[in-house]
Amino acid sequence: MKGLLYYGKEQLRYSEEIEEPQLKNPNDVKVKIAYCGICGTDLHEYLDGPIFFPAPNCKSEISGKELPLCPGHEFSGVVDSVGSGVTRVKPGDRVVVEATSHCSDRERYKEDLVNKDMSFCAACKVEKPNCCKRLSFVGLGTDHGAFGQYVVYGEDHMLKIPDNLPLDLAALVEPLAVAWHAVNCANFSPGQTAVVLGGGPIGLCTILALKGHQAGRIVCSEPAAIRRELAEKLGAETFNPMDYDDPILNLKNMLPETEGFTASFDCSGIQKTFDTSIDVLGPGGTAVNVAIWPNVPIQFVPMCLTYQEKRSTGSMCYVTKDFQEVIDAIGKGLIDQESMKLLITGKVEAKDAIEGGFMQLINHKETNVKIMIAPNGLDM
Repeated sequence: MKGLLYYGKEQLRYSEEIEEPQLKNPNDVKVKIAYCGICGTDLHEYLDGPIFFPAPNCKSEISGKELPLCPGHEFSGVVDSVGSGVTRVKPGDRVVVEATSHCSDRERYKEDLVNKDMSFCAACKVEKPNCCKRLSFVGLGTDHGAFGQYVVYGEDHMLKIPDNLPLDLAALVEPLAVAWHAVNCANFSPGQTAVVLGGGPIGLCTILALKGHQAGRIVCSEPAAIRRELAEKLGAETFNPMDYDDPILNLKNMLPETEGFTASFDCSGIQKTFDTSIDVLGPGGTAVNVAIWPNVPIQFVPMCLTYQEKRSTGSMCYVTKDFQEVIDAIGKGLIDQESMKLLITGKVEAKDAIEGGFMQLINHKETNVKIMIAPNGLDM
């Protein structure tokens, strides 16, 4: 099949000779890919990896597979064929795929594993598979992903989408699920207030996820004018921290009656936004870290939480329930499809995706949000 292969840091190549994945297990589903978004994690893998992908000459703990592999984990498609035990989907169904790989997925690949111990880690035992100690993703270390024409993965990861959801927009369900999970981590209720720190792709998705949770007031703090304009189009108020000597005070003054926000979402991942995420909260508020940080320490004063019983927590990717709740929110109109369209700033075929996708996002990130790769052609 055609697609992109990842070999390691700054080694991404287009090929038309990738072995097409085939059904192997009774619960396997083969999906013909429509669209797959280029994720910030894909860019990190290209510039700094391997991170989730296995290192060269090493094998995935989940699947036993090694490089090269097709990236791509934010995708939609149409079911091509199914294994003998599949009951949830059938050929022709339009689907999105919850892309995580964890202990339960090792069973699908046990013939290829050196360590055939199928026991679950502590996180998987308490039904937090998104925190699995072996966490990986199809298209990000486990198996060929959706920068190729086909993906084969387990039935339990498949979610049908409604007929009125276009396949390009459906590929946004995955990043929206990341944001939706983060909002759930804040125990967020309708009518509550939130500040989103950073107007990049995940920050913008967090605005839509908050709209889906029927937030009362959403403020996006972002220094870049282009991103503030897009955040406003999605329904958020915007705030430029560079305009103020004391941006935290000015953010809190937007809500004098509660002396701060119910929840904050750090989508930037730097010392300043971490501090701000806590300081802008009202009493009892919750700060959620959504960003993926480099492995370096930062300063933290615990009493900034203790004085007003604030909480600071993290959010790690998603679970299948988040995908279904996002799909339901789109169906109810709580997440508006017209707003979703604003997040897609480009579409390319796989053969053009290195220069037209990866390099565009690396060199022109201020004017791009989500570029979609269409490995089976833009007219699918």
